[in-house]
Amino acid sequence: MTTRMLLLAIILGQFTAIEQAPQEQLQRLGDLIGEWRGTGQVRRGSTRGAWRQNGEFVWDFSDKASPAIRYIVSDGKLTTEARVTWSTEKEAYHLLLSTPDEGQRQYQGNWQGNKLVFQSERNDGLIYQLTLTPLNEKRTLVLHEKTSDGGDTFFRIAEVGYTRAGTRLAVPGGGRRECVVTGGTANTPVMYQGKTYYVCCSGCKQAFEDDPAGIIADFEARLAERKANAAAN
Repeated sequence: MTTRMLLLAIILGQFTAIEQAPQEQLQRLGDLIGEWRGTGQVRRGSTRGAWRQNGEFVWDFSDKASPAIRYIVSDGKLTTEARVTWSTEKEAYHLLLSTPDEGQRQYQGNWQGNKLVFQSERNDGLIYQLTLTPLNEKRTLVLHEKTSDGGDTFFRIAEVGYTRAGTRLAVPGGGRRECVVTGGTANTPVMYQGKTYYVCCSGCKQAFEDDPAGIIADFEARLAERKANAAAN
């Protein structure tokens, strides 16, 4: 299956029930797509040991069988990058996190209310926990915790409070700009044959550049179907 065909199947929801689950579950994180400016704090409300970092959430379609969301961090003290996928077999999210010391840690997790909570396996007596809390479209928290050696109670390592970089662009007169690849809210312009379209992240930009004519054809077909459904209703 080509990249364009996979994206079309994702957009139109034409996977089987088993195949639908990864995209549907990852879509719950769709509002995080974009760039963020963050402040890390060892203690909440204290500047001691605090630092600044930037984060970006992007769609990753490099593995056609397993779409993912990548979390890319610059100037971070706890994370350089992470990749989130969904396991239909385990009915859980999987997170592979890379640390500044070039180590990696694997987590598994699920939603607990409005928080996505990941836990690692016990390693060298410790269990790590990462909690992702999207507060609204402009604020997100990433809390890092771990247990004591051999313990089960989690203690705070640090928390990163993110604010979305810039503002979402609106279509003049109302509405929103739609990503031609995923249908999400978009603010990055891309050009094809003199016409401007929009994508939501660098992953979708790459997918568009790989096959702009095909992506646009699928996008226009989606708009036509939406218009026909609205007229019918």
